[in-house]
Amino acid sequence: MSSSKSLLLFISVFLSLIFSLSLPVNSVIEVEKPPQPLAPVGTLASPPSAPTVKPPSPPTAPLPPPVMPKDCPNLCDVRCGSHRRPKVCIRACRTCCLRCKCVPPGTYGNREKCGKCYISMTTHGGRPKCP
Repeated sequence: MSSSKSLLLFISVFLSLIFSLSLPVNSVIEVEKPPQPLAPVGTLASPPSAPTVKPPSPPTAPLPPPVMPKDCPNLCDVRCGSHRRPKVCIRACRTCCLRCKCVPPGTYGNREKCGKCYISMTTHGGRPKCP
């Protein structure tokens, strides 16, 4: 009987060893990462600079005084003097002058000096009307 008990003990130990080896091993070893080095601190040789202040914008030129309707033909003749189609230019200029009471200085550009009325007037095709 002693040999049968030994054999039984041997078989039970052998089976338990095989069973334990067949199980998956879930031993995850977590390794702590070393801390990241801190960013170097700049030298404090000078105090922090004051916030920049935006300088005030230069004042815009005031709008020209309103033009009297009797002055429109002469002002439009000057404005359209170098236009390639002077008659078309003068007709549009006089319309704009009567409605907006302004003609910009010079023969080209400066439309912003007459304000929104002069700038926003457009033809039926959506193009700027005033020269």
